[in-house]
Amino acid sequence: MSTLTYAAADTATMFKRKLLHIWRYPGMTLLLVGMPVIFLLLFVFVFGGTLGAGLGDGGGRAEYVNYVVPGILMMAIAASAQGVAVSSAMDMTEGIIARFRTMAIFKPSVLASHAFGGVAQTYVITAVVTAVAFGIGFRPKAGLLEWLGLVGMVGMVGFAMTWLCIALGLVAKSVETASNTPMPLTFLPFLGSGFVPTDSLPTVLRWFAEYQPFTPIMETIRGLLFGTPIGNAAWLSVGWCVLITLVGFFWSRALYKRDSTR
Repeated sequence: MSTLTYAAADTATMFKRKLLHIWRYPGMTLLLVGMPVIFLLLFVFVFGGTLGAGLGDGGGRAEYVNYVVPGILMMAIAASAQGVAVSSAMDMTEGIIARFRTMAIFKPSVLASHAFGGVAQTYVITAVVTAVAFGIGFRPKAGLLEWLGLVGMVGMVGFAMTWLCIALGLVAKSVETASNTPMPLTFLPFLGSGFVPTDSLPTVLRWFAEYQPFTPIMETIRGLLFGTPIGNAAWLSVGWCVLITLVGFFWSRALYKRDSTR
């Protein structure tokens, strides 16, 4: 068996383990999908009328649901990655990593399985959120190519967020810490263009909103769904995702090599 085949086989086995873990603990997935759904319903039905009117051109609740969905999807991706931080912390604190180290397996397969499993979970959670959005009036204008672009964007962002949260899970001293550390990521859409246009924010907050990584990603998703101008947001999104992925990957690898036991 070649090295590549050996690595692929071990990664596939670890990926299957990750999927079984997700399947056997559905409460975590339900919790992760519940938060963005609750925020979607809250903002559309409680605040949507007022916030939609602020969009101009006679906007109301129907227009606001279309506006807010990219922000909710971004929140769902971050929430899914938060679950990966918890599972990676559990692996480190429950001793299974120490057991894997004694076995003749391709060592990076453990981290890779968390990354691929996290992306799979991201797709499930964003699909559920999108389905709920359709149920309450979300009506995008995207064609097949735009939908494929959206699927690619969700995967790319999910991959980046997952690697970052793997590192946050490995560096955490407990599962409880790992569940809390990535939480600010789920609130970054509020400090961007996720829920209101950035030009409606105070000056300092607007500056942060325009330059933080989630804003170009949400604008790209909005452009794909509704044909609004994307400008350089797509390239900025790709750049942020590559940067976050590299930081998360090398940080995770360093932590994995360093912490043999907890």
